[in-house]
Amino acid sequence: MKTTIPQAFTEAVRRDPAAPLLTWYDDATGDRTELSGATLDNWVSKTANLLVDGVGLGHGDAVALLLPPHWQTAALLLGVSAAGLAVDLGGDPQPVEALFTTPDLVDRAASWTSLDRWATGLLPLAMPLRTPPPGYADYVTEVRNHGDHFRGAPVAPADRALAGPVELSHHEVIGMAADRAAELGITSGDRVLIDVSLYPDPADWLLAPLVADASIVLCANLDTSKAGARAATEKVTVTLA
Repeated sequence: MKTTIPQAFTEAVRRDPAAPLLTWYDDATGDRTELSGATLDNWVSKTANLLVDGVGLGHGDAVALLLPPHWQTAALLLGVSAAGLAVDLGGDPQPVEALFTTPDLVDRAASWTSLDRWATGLLPLAMPLRTPPPGYADYVTEVRNHGDHFRGAPVAPADRALAGPVELSHHEVIGMAADRAAELGITSGDRVLIDVSLYPDPADWLLAPLVADASIVLCANLDTSKAGARAATEKVTVTLA
C-alpha cells in the first residue's frame, strides 16, 4: 500500500530499473528523451541533494515549481518530495524557500518571494542555459554537481506534500492520485501516452500513472498524425489524447 510520493516512485524504479519509466516527446522541437527508472532516480536524487545539502532546506519547507509539464518537471517534483519538502505548483504567489521556473516565466515568478531561484530552459539533451536570467542559477548546471544517491530522512504519510492555498499530506495526494488513475482507466503494467495540453496537471501526467504502477509517454505539442505510430512504437496501452 503506497502512502507517500517517494514510496510510489521507489517502487516504480524497483520493478525494473532499466525499463523506460518516462519517455518525453516534443513535436515542436523534435526532442525525444527516454528515462529509465534508474536514470530518473539519478535526477531525483541529485535534485534532493541540491535542495538539502546545497541550500540547506529542511523538512516541510516549501518549493515552488512554476514549470510546464516536462521530464525535468517530473524530476523536480519527485526530488522535492524525496527531500521531505512541500511542492507549490504555482497558485497564488506566496513566500517559499526556493523556486524553479523557465526564462519565459520569470516575469510571473517575480511576484513570488524566494531567496533561492533556479531557471531551466527545458532544452533537448538537458542542455544548460547559455545565460540564466539575472538572479537565477541554472538548474541543469547546478544539479549535476550533487550526489547520485539521496540519504535523507524518510517521509511520513502525514507530512505535507503540497503547499499553497490547499495543503495536502502525502497520504491525501496518493489517495487522490489513485482515484484519478481509476477515473482515467490506468492500471498496473500500462504504458500511458499523455497529451500534456489536455492533461497539464501533474496529478494526471505523473502521479496517477506512478501510483497505478504504469509507465509514461509524455507528449508536448502533439502532432496527432503521429500519435498512432508512436503508440505502436512505444507499446502504449492507454492513450490520453
